[in-house]
Amino acid sequence: MSAMAKKASNFKKSKTGLYVSLGSTAFGAISVAKQAKLARNDNDVLRLVDAAVSAAAIVTGLAILYRELKRLGDDDVLLG
Repeated sequence: MSAMAKKASNFKKSKTGLYVSLGSTAFGAISVAKQAKLARNDNDVLRLVDAAVSAAAIVTGLAILYRELKRLGDDDVLLG
């Protein structure tokens, strides 16, 4: 493993990396909400199902990230 890859791997496991992941997942949630709204307006059932599945994936991803954040320690003010 190169030094750059090791550095990136360590960032992913850090609190900062987890916060970046949480933020990017939140932007994904905004996109899914827009997709669901458009699907409802167009009465497109298939796109609405796609938005629901995407939303479930986002919720699962957020739960996993939250669990990892708790594992790193609860000395953070935001976690309580």
